[in-house]
Amino acid sequence: MQQIKDYSGSVHGGLGHLLHNYCEENGLPISAKLASIQQAERFDFSIWREILNEIYEVHPQPALGLEIAQWVKPQHLGIIAYIALSCDNLAEALTRYHEYHRLIYDGTPLAVDLEQGVFSVRWEDLPMHLSTQITDEIAMALLVEFLKRYAGIEHLHIQEIHFRFPAPKNIAIYERFFQSKVKFSQPHVKLTFPIQLLQAPIKQADQTLQKLLMQQAQDLLSRLPNNTQIDERLQQAILIGIQRHNYQIQTVAEQVGMSVRQLQRHLQNQGDTYQQRVQEVRKLLAIQYLQDPYLSLHEISLLLSYSEQSAFQRAFRQWMKMTPQQWRIQHHIRT
Repeated sequence: MQQIKDYSGSVHGGLGHLLHNYCEENGLPISAKLASIQQAERFDFSIWREILNEIYEVHPQPALGLEIAQWVKPQHLGIIAYIALSCDNLAEALTRYHEYHRLIYDGTPLAVDLEQGVFSVRWEDLPMHLSTQITDEIAMALLVEFLKRYAGIEHLHIQEIHFRFPAPKNIAIYERFFQSKVKFSQPHVKLTFPIQLLQAPIKQADQTLQKLLMQQAQDLLSRLPNNTQIDERLQQAILIGIQRHNYQIQTVAEQVGMSVRQLQRHLQNQGDTYQQRVQEVRKLLAIQYLQDPYLSLHEISLLLSYSEQSAFQRAFRQWMKMTPQQWRIQHHIRT
């Protein structure tokens, strides 16, 4: 791959909250730079590196990036934590992570490979001055924590972990964290595990997020104008379809146990169309997502399966006669 020149990335604002929480819980000083990003939706990757270096200077712990990653909570990850719970297996969760990882951590390009019975996730090369041992540690550790906690895969069998930096004195810290063989001074930062693990089911272990999704489903069902059994199944199928970016009428009709023609006739008898039902679900989900101050409008548009943020904003204005930003201001949602 061609070397990246003058690469400038950014970091999800929730990771700034993660560092703030870590410092508070460990009695570390909150630097002016760390305090200045607490209201930021995103901030420069260079500031991320600098704050991590500041923390290391006052708290020079070995494998600091691994230690920080263990404090991660769903709100620090934003959209990825929501999407994880809509996946069926590890393959789907990793596909989503690959699609959206830059929304969390736009520090290094991510590549995935399948070869010789092994699946690998690899961070591509960057000039050495743009990454550090700590940024590499936390990038890898956040992915592993995401898979274990929010994809619910308790026994994540990792074959090998590769880091670019030289081997530290205490390699055992890394082997305990990853429960795997760890190699240093490697060409790439990389994680590998058996292809068979891709079929590992998502257990939805995080009760907070699972409860949120269940509340969404129940709220949607309770607001149906015609609360029949068919309508309940239809609303659930549309909800799941939107979360999985697959809500075409053919797919949803099959989940409801009807043909497309039967579903269209059912909706026609109620004076509705399929697209109206989809927009109804989107509207209710949008209002719930807007109440989460950690989700940006771009992330919410992705969660609602809009290809562009502008499309979401136009739809919201039609629903509510105001913009999403105005709705948040009116309801005192601080972002």
